[in-house]
Amino acid sequence: MQDDVEVDELDRAIAAALQLNGRAPWSLVARLVGASESTVVRRAAALGERGLLRVIGVVDVLRCGLGVPVLSRIRCRPGTTYDVAAAIAARPEARFVAVVSGSADCVAEFVVPTHAAIGKVMIADVPGGGDRVSESETHAVMRTFVSNHDWNPGVLDEAATAELRDAAEPPFEDFFGEGPPDRLDELEQVIVQALGEDGRLPYKALAKVAGSSESTVKRRVESLVRRGCLRFRTLTEPEVLGYALEFMLWLEVEPGLLERAGRQLAAHPGTRYLSATTGRFNLAAQVALRHYGALFRYLTDDVGSLPGLRAADVTLQLTTLKRAWAPTPAARSTENPA
Repeated sequence: MQDDVEVDELDRAIAAALQLNGRAPWSLVARLVGASESTVVRRAAALGERGLLRVIGVVDVLRCGLGVPVLSRIRCRPGTTYDVAAAIAARPEARFVAVVSGSADCVAEFVVPTHAAIGKVMIADVPGGGDRVSESETHAVMRTFVSNHDWNPGVLDEAATAELRDAAEPPFEDFFGEGPPDRLDELEQVIVQALGEDGRLPYKALAKVAGSSESTVKRRVESLVRRGCLRFRTLTEPEVLGYALEFMLWLEVEPGLLERAGRQLAAHPGTRYLSATTGRFNLAAQVALRHYGALFRYLTDDVGSLPGLRAADVTLQLTTLKRAWAPTPAARSTENPA
């Protein structure tokens, strides 16, 4: 977590609006947060310059056959954790990297081409160097219940939230299925690559990058969204949205009750991400709470009430270096404290 994030209520409302709908028109955001459009654009630009706000397009790699997400829990030799985390964050396969405390020192999400590639990443080519990693375990993602781009931080009222959500695309998870991958064609690959850099890129500019007409590009984007291949994610740290604590939750649940437990936990307002995984833990979540003091009740009441729960483990996120492939402000400013 960062200690130097300073934002006011208007900044927080703008970030929350974009969290709910990353491509919402500035005029809509301005009306819902109660400010002029010019003020909203200026504030958003200032947050972007500080590395606190960015909208990108993200692709469902499983649905599009682009790879397999794998969550890794890593134990490091004393004094080497930040070196290992930085080495992992530099790798192109790493989509998420955080230094944590608890039963692991570092948590990372890799996207590998196939399940067979897991061995190369975690055994033959240990991230950060074998002399600095004492232990690691991998959990391949089987299903995603909720993703960070679908999270409602609860900053705006219900009416504003509903209006922004109505204008946004449905969640990836509505498209969950067991069919073959939905492969992207050449034009779609160019489009998603451009939106991966700037998720608010206007259609006119996107058409120029793609070498196609504006109407064609617009139809392709709408098709990608409708098929569940493309979503828009707002990259902003939890502190900006008023959350003081972020952590990874690792659960072992009876297989027959995994679906029920997953749906129940996904409905909790603090759940930013939740997936069913292979391995020792079969549910992995990323959770944000407004205060550290809320953690005890969360574990005893919310986690404790899950059906079929056998074991639970918490690793608190100390420094997050990478989210959705992008380095965080902490990654650009934090030096190895060891």
